[in-house]
Formats: sequence, C-alpha cells, structure tokens
Amino acid sequence: MSPKVFRIGGTTASQEDATLVLSVVGFAADGEALRDHLDTICKIYRYRHGKPMSVNACAKRLSTVLYGKRFFPYYSHAMLGGLDEEGKGAVYSYDPVGSYEREQCRAGGAAGSLIMPFLDNQVNFKNQYIPGSGEGHELKERERRPLTRTEVETVVKDAFDGAVERHIEVGDNLQMLIITADGIEESFLSLKKD
Repeated sequence: MSPKVFRIGGTTASQEDATLVLSVVGFAADGEALRDHLDTICKIYRYRHGKPMSVNACAKRLSTVLYGKRFFPYYSHAMLGGLDEEGKGAVYSYDPVGSYEREQCRAGGAAGSLIMPFLDNQVNFKNQYIPGSGEGHELKERERRPLTRTEVETVVKDAFDGAVERHIEVGDNLQMLIITADGIEESFLSLKKD
C-alpha cells in the first residue's frame, strides 16, 4: 500500500514540525515525485525566510509547479491543507495542470464521487431544510454553523464507512491527519475488511 497523504515542509525526516498536508491520488510514482518537489520548495522557503511557508503561498506555488508540467503533467490530482493566517482551516484542490480552488471540503480518489455528495450535505449544509417551513423555493434552510472537531471526525468516518460498502477499491483503513495550531495529529481507523 502506498501512502497518499503526506506532511510537507518540516525540518526533520519524520516531518514532526510540518505545517502543511498534501494528498495525492492517481499514479503513485507521480504523486511521490510531486510530494518531493513541493516538500523541497517548502524547505527552501523555511531556510531562506526562517518561518514555514503559509498554506496560501504554498497553494499558489503548487499551482505554478503543476502548470509548468502541463505538457507532460503529473498523472495525479492533488489536495493541499493547512491553517491560513487567521487560523482557519484551508483546503485547496487541483487538477493535473494547476487549476485550483479553495474549498470547505473535498474528496478524491476512487470513492470521491460517492463521498462528495455526503460531504456537501453534512459539511456544506446543501439541501438541508427545516421540515414544514414551506414548499418548493419557500423552504427555509437550516442554519449553517461550523462543525466541531469531533463532528468532523465522525462525518469523515461515516463517509468512508459508506464508501467501503459500495466501492471495492476503497481500502481497509483510514488515515486521518488533523491539522491544529499545535501541529499535525495522525490517526488510523479500521474500516470494514472483506
């Protein structure tokens, strides 16, 4: 099994002090090459400026790296995560030639098309209405509110539990990297094995 979620920009071999997370799905060798390239860029930035690269700056740089290889692109889709200057979570998703967008949440890979509608409903609160509040376009939407860390972890676990039931290519375990102001925490959860 090849890992698809990486810490980048740290100063140690174990990346314990990394502040950014890169997820790459697609061709594993291209994903690892992209990780190595971006990790080197982040380390050089840290060396020159004495501080880690911000997630917004890294997002722009990753777009430039991918666009620079547009005629022979990495056969992979990337997602970059970190905390922005305001301490809020930032997730950027990319296509193979560098187009990117900041999103509230994103799923990719074999089960991305199964997981994303669930995340749209549970995280982005799409199609959540107050029962009995009207008909058609007059329905009132539920209040949108930030989710707690526990709620987010539960939603992610539920999303993968559902995907593993429907898609044979989804793995037996779930690796979660949780980015906080104190660093990046890693947890592994077992999924249905069959």
